[in-house]
Amino acid sequence: MEKPYEEDEDELRRRRRRMRRRQEIRRRRRRQMLIRRMIKVGIAAAVIGIVLLMIKMIWGKINPDRGTVSGLGQKFAAEAQNSILAASLSNEGAINPEGNGQGEGGLGQQQTYRYEAAEETLALGEDITSSYALFVDTEEDTILASKDAFTRMVPASMTKVLTALVAAEHIDNWDDTFTITIDITDYSFKNHCSNAGFDRDEKVTIRDLMYGTILPSGADASLGLAIYVAGSQEAFVELMNEKLEELGLSETSHFTNCVGIYEADHYTTAYDMAVMMEAAIQNEVCREVFSTRIYTTSATEQHPEGIELSNWFVRRIEDKETGGIPVYGKTGYVDESGSCAVSFGTNANGRTYICVTANSGSKWWCINDHAKLYQELTKES
Repeated sequence: MEKPYEEDEDELRRRRRRMRRRQEIRRRRRRQMLIRRMIKVGIAAAVIGIVLLMIKMIWGKINPDRGTVSGLGQKFAAEAQNSILAASLSNEGAINPEGNGQGEGGLGQQQTYRYEAAEETLALGEDITSSYALFVDTEEDTILASKDAFTRMVPASMTKVLTALVAAEHIDNWDDTFTITIDITDYSFKNHCSNAGFDRDEKVTIRDLMYGTILPSGADASLGLAIYVAGSQEAFVELMNEKLEELGLSETSHFTNCVGIYEADHYTTAYDMAVMMEAAIQNEVCREVFSTRIYTTSATEQHPEGIELSNWFVRRIEDKETGGIPVYGKTGYVDESGSCAVSFGTNANGRTYICVTANSGSKWWCINDHAKLYQELTKES
């Protein structure tokens, strides 16, 4: 009777060792990223210093009576110093374990997303059906309401928000094509995934894959994007987790697939999901796709008239009273997550909000939770 207990203890020790190894790998990666950024800042500072020295020497030869840099040189020097300071502050935000930053994207800039609670932050309870929730005013970076927002949860197909963002940051030619393989259709079938409806051997555009990922939450489209970008889903997932690290979320979120199927090591929080959504909305391609209600794919041999894709969340929440705010977003469902959704809304004055809910009993209850929060928490805007 002692042997099973001893085996459990051995397994527990092995798990602890694996966890320590993963933590050490994450710490090494963060140190490496910091070193690379410091090297870049150092090189930039050295180049600027050389340029300023050359300007000073040239100006001194032209006008011996003035050994200092002229007005233009002074302005250039001030701007250079400000740039170095900004870069340093950006790096500090990137390695802050409590911060949430958007890493270097298409413009190579660090954007920080961090939401703070206030005295008037509402603690949600049974007034909404979802077990996890967060409602954020992104203009003020203020949490207006929350419910277990920092507790680990299952993201289901909300995962595809990050899938779309990572894909958008790595794709230049949206008119390029990709052929759907039997491995993709088999993966989707075996895991009982929702699909855009592409057939085996169908050649579709990358743009169609992007819309197919978000509007109908198509696993076939998501896998197509992943393989097109990185060669395999496994390699693409590495890019996703790198993006989580750039956003400052690697301690509380980790993804193992680009589709959203349940796996033990595939998790996030409502707070982290809001950060991912805001980062995605800053991407022009993602913003357009998330706000689209109906889209028809390009004509193919298998679908001569294309496939009509519909974002049911956007269309159905429009039937609800949301305080006059148009809302668009991404839903999800697996048994372990319940019905969940992350949405983005903006009012007539341009004020923006993000809402995340998870583990609701039905898709309609999930929609009602979003509509209720938009209606009640945006009255003063």
